Amino acid sequence: MLDELASTASDAPAVGLRHHDDRRVASRRAQTRETPDRRRRERRRQRFRSLLLTMLALIAPHQLRKSESAGLSAGPRVSTTIDTMIPVQPQQAYEGIIREAAALYRVDADLIRSVMQAESAFDPSAVSRAGAMGLMQLMPSIAEAFGVEHPFDPRENIMAGARLLRELLDQYHGNVKLAVAGYNAGPTAVDAYGGVPPFRETQGYVKKVTELIAAARRAGDGD
Repeated sequence: MLDELASTASDAPAVGLRHHDDRRVASRRAQTRETPDRRRRERRRQRFRSLLLTMLALIAPHQLRKSESAGLSAGPRVSTTIDTMIPVQPQQAYEGIIREAAALYRVDADLIRSVMQAESAFDPSAVSRAGAMGLMQLMPSIAEAFGVEHPFDPRENIMAGARLLRELLDQYHGNVKLAVAGYNAGPTAVDAYGGVPPFRETQGYVKKVTELIAAARRAGDGD
């Protein structure tokens, strides 16, 4: 019985091994191998293809740049030179935005400019101890209420400041001093005191802004 089992086991193909009647082995034996190991040869081919593609990827952009530069050099060349540089004064740097805001919100451009000078001295990056920001020194609550996404952007800042001035002018029926006082101390303080609040800072602020407006108008009349 043991001899029969041994004979049967020796005749059965072992699991995971290839035998002489395996078609893949037979077909490979029927062919002449070019190298001792076909898989090794295939790996070499793959490495060669990868190297070739890498070389092409490195060379192609260089050739493209050369062809582009050659095409550009074929046309006419334009050269520019800077002979002089005239600096723009801070009070003039934002004139276009000031006039745009003045026209949009129907606010005197001299008023916007004077408030800007009193608030920040035309410094777009100014920040006060209370947290007011930019050229027109917008408080965070005002910037949020007016949808200002970039409070240090000159255009957004000036537009919001002009809009606030328009609202204050409407609230105080065109009274510039009360509108300026409200810009500095807030309309609640103006309403509580029935006029310009008796704060030294606010009274000095209103005096400064009104003097700047008067000076701008005198300069305008002299032109």
